[in-house]
Amino acid sequence: MDLKLKGKVAFVMAGSKGLGKGVAMKLAEEGAQVAIISRNKENLKKAEQDIKSKTGREILVIQGDVTVKSDLEGAVKKIIESFGTIHILFANAGGPPAGNFFEVRPEQFEDAVKLNLMSTINAVYLVTPYMIKNKWGRIIASTSVSVKQPLDNLILSNVSRAGVVTFIKSISSVLAPYNITANTVLPGYTMTERVKSLIERAAAKKGTTFQEAAEDIIKNIPAGRIGLVEEFASVVAFLTSEEASYITGASIPIDGGFIKCI
Repeated sequence: MDLKLKGKVAFVMAGSKGLGKGVAMKLAEEGAQVAIISRNKENLKKAEQDIKSKTGREILVIQGDVTVKSDLEGAVKKIIESFGTIHILFANAGGPPAGNFFEVRPEQFEDAVKLNLMSTINAVYLVTPYMIKNKWGRIIASTSVSVKQPLDNLILSNVSRAGVVTFIKSISSVLAPYNITANTVLPGYTMTERVKSLIERAAAKKGTTFQEAAEDIIKNIPAGRIGLVEEFASVVAFLTSEEASYITGASIPIDGGFIKCI
């Protein structure tokens, strides 16, 4: 399917690895002009090389921290200078540290909210003026299955990501008249570096092997496996397309059936 993204400009946050890199790769494959932001210079360089090697397309790489508003402002300025506008935002950030109620402190919740919720809010406010001017826009925010089914060892993520869903739902009706959609995607266990580290942490805690710890997760996934980054990225790419223009305010699990609630 041609998603008709040629000529569209996409801003991918935390796009140098994991789910963000997968989305940047897929959008570039579909012909979009892609800009990514990340803190790590080496990861940015590798992502740039990998995306160019696979898609043949140059991308704009910006070193910055999505939790710092001035860094996001600078990134948007660079994108406008390079491409003239922004059509697509993939709001994304790394996950807060793992831990349950007894393992984290109150001040860590502030950091988690800044990482996941405020980075999304700041980015949306920065890009929507261009989308309104274009009378076309796509906002997709990445959260987690934990917004519907909290995970015991990820209390910081449970709390900070839930606000993202309510924010995106709140703005979806306001932006719809401008032909701007706003949706959230809820990734389940997907084989990224973060998920690998969570499995390693669980294995160390229980004194088991990585494979045994992974099997403990997989037994709760009806699909019988951990997801692939490419599968997640394909759903996001579809949501950026014209074909998805009637989908807004939705929270879409990409989890192999992990979430048990309706």
